[in-house]
Amino acid sequence: MASLTRFSLSSSSALWRLLINRNAGLVQQHLPSMIIPSVAQQRSIATSPIRRDIDSAAKYIGAGAATVGVAGAGAGIGTVFGSLVVAYARNPSLKQQLFSYAILGFALSEAMGLFCLMMAFMLLFAF
Repeated sequence: MASLTRFSLSSSSALWRLLINRNAGLVQQHLPSMIIPSVAQQRSIATSPIRRDIDSAAKYIGAGAATVGVAGAGAGIGTVFGSLVVAYARNPSLKQQLFSYAILGFALSEAMGLFCLMMAFMLLFAF
C-alpha cells in the first residue's frame, strides 16, 4: 500500500512539474506583451457606435428630467388660481388687487415652465 501511495504521489508530482514547466514557458513567452503592449495593441480613445447610443440615451434622460419642471409649473398655476378663489371668498372687496397678484403668480409660474421646457430642448438638440 505504501508503494502504491508513493507511486501515485511521485507520478502526480511529476505531472504537476510538467504542467508548471509548460505554463512557465507560456508565461515567459507572453509576459513581455502583457506588460508592454505594442503600438498595434494600444487603444486609442474614439467614439464607438455604442458610446454614441449611450450619449443619445443620456440626452433623452436629461431632456425628460428637465421636462418635469413643466409639470411643476402647471401645479403652480393651479395653486395660484385656487388661492385666488379662496382669497376672493374670504374678502370680496379686494377683488382687483387679488386678481393682479394672481396674474403675476401665473406669469412667474409660466416663465419657470417655459424655462424648463427650453432647457429640455437645449439638452435634446444642442449637444
